[in-house]
Amino acid sequence: MSETELDHDRGPLVLGPVLRRVEGDRATVWVETARPATVEVDAAPAGGAARTFSVHGHHYALVVVDGLPPDAVTSYRVRIDGVEVWPAPDDQCPPPVIRTRPAGAPVRLVFGSCREASPLSVTRYPPDALDAYSARLIESIRSDAPTEWPDLLVLLGDQVYADETPEKIQRWLKRRRRQRRADAPTTQVVDFHEYTKLYLDSWGDPEIRWLLSTVPSVMIFDDHEIIDDWNTSQRWREQMAGLSWWPQRIQAGLASYWVYQHMGNLAPSALAECPVYAAVSSTGDATEILDDFGTRADRDRAAAYRWSYVLDIDRTRLVVLDNRAARELEQGKRAMLPDSEWAWFAKQLPGDYDHLVIGSSLPWLLPPAIHHLEAATERLAESPRGWVGRFGEKLRQAVDLEHWAAFGRSFEALSAMLAQIGAGHGGVSPAPASISVLSGDVHHSYAARADLGSEVESAVHQLTCSPVHNDMPKLVRPAMKFGWNPPAARMMRSVARSLGLRKPPVRWRKTAGPYFGNAVGLLLLEGRSAHVAIQGTRPDKTLGEVAALKLS
Repeated sequence: MSETELDHDRGPLVLGPVLRRVEGDRATVWVETARPATVEVDAAPAGGAARTFSVHGHHYALVVVDGLPPDAVTSYRVRIDGVEVWPAPDDQCPPPVIRTRPAGAPVRLVFGSCREASPLSVTRYPPDALDAYSARLIESIRSDAPTEWPDLLVLLGDQVYADETPEKIQRWLKRRRRQRRADAPTTQVVDFHEYTKLYLDSWGDPEIRWLLSTVPSVMIFDDHEIIDDWNTSQRWREQMAGLSWWPQRIQAGLASYWVYQHMGNLAPSALAECPVYAAVSSTGDATEILDDFGTRADRDRAAAYRWSYVLDIDRTRLVVLDNRAARELEQGKRAMLPDSEWAWFAKQLPGDYDHLVIGSSLPWLLPPAIHHLEAATERLAESPRGWVGRFGEKLRQAVDLEHWAAFGRSFEALSAMLAQIGAGHGGVSPAPASISVLSGDVHHSYAARADLGSEVESAVHQLTCSPVHNDMPKLVRPAMKFGWNPPAARMMRSVARSLGLRKPPVRWRKTAGPYFGNAVGLLLLEGRSAHVAIQGTRPDKTLGEVAALKLS
């Protein structure tokens, strides 16, 4: 990437269009522009327009498109101040479209996590699975016989890596550090302007840009949007507070995430209810608003903002949970979600639907031996004996032992909640045919079937797909495989039991994986049946099926 490209010199439309939510006859389209402007989306007979707002000299709009015809595929064009800018005349991809669902059609979700930059900028990893999926979808559309048309792309964290930047961005950061923030690392972004380069690099790849322009998407962060081990513990927060550049980093990380990812998670009908959106869309320059928001969202984690959200697609309910920002970290009260978030989550579950899908960036069910290890390290870290607590904390941070298993009360609460819903209680009757927890983070893919007791009628699964474009060191892979080994599980369970930990309230067994290559997950929900496929990249940059399972 040249210095010019890093400065966003790409004409009036810098990034996008990104199709986000489609709700009835309305949709939202996100764009980044090179200057303040009025952005129009023409999807005749539908359309919409919005004025940009600015953040640190960058300009954004979220356009609500009204009047989409039902059960239709409608192409659209983007104009900036009346000048058509997209699709570009030399674009090799099909025109962007907005699809409104046929009533009763199968629901198709594509999911995955952990995508470090694009194949144009990173060569040390195998082919990008999302890029390969986009190329396949393009070919099926060109053949006039698309075999699959996703309803939603569910990105489950680490859409960008603020702490592991591509080499070309590191070179740019090194030059930039000579002029500002000499105290900050040259391999990590710190301010809002630097964050924008990560998104330009990741979303600017032609196939990815097309995919995002045509398939609706929702997203949630994990740690690398901010930094590895983000909010692992209160001790971790105290360590980070001692770094001179950290306050700007967390402020910019949360503000940029809101602009690039979270704003588009909001349904068209819910935009007016979001106080942050109301504030930024009513002003020209939202820099001060979002800087203040980023600081408050970290300082008052449980009260300042809700990052979790819910949406229905036909008879499928998707609830996406924030596993990072709002954690309760006080000693003795540790929780993956604070009480207010648990209450909100519980309110989203009653209803009449066939399938419940929960988006959780961190897996609920891990390889059993690793689960017991994480539970044991939580008990050690919570020890009142100083040296024991310090040892447990160092071990947890050293090998990323901070999933649901390391928040024992939260693990048990989630298991109990899923058992209640799966038994047809709690305002759900009959029980959903399937409950699927979609996750990422762990850089390998697998499926596991949960046993929550004889009363549970739903088929309950953990479906983990990671990475989309990254890697797990080959030296670590045997440990992940060993984690599924029954003798290893029994050994670690005995360690956990010796620390006074009771048996988990759920049993689970692996039904597919582990797979260590780049992959995407495909979840198909039709009537009361559910199927999942994990598809990984081949050396020729195509996708091949790694696993296919009938869930219900």
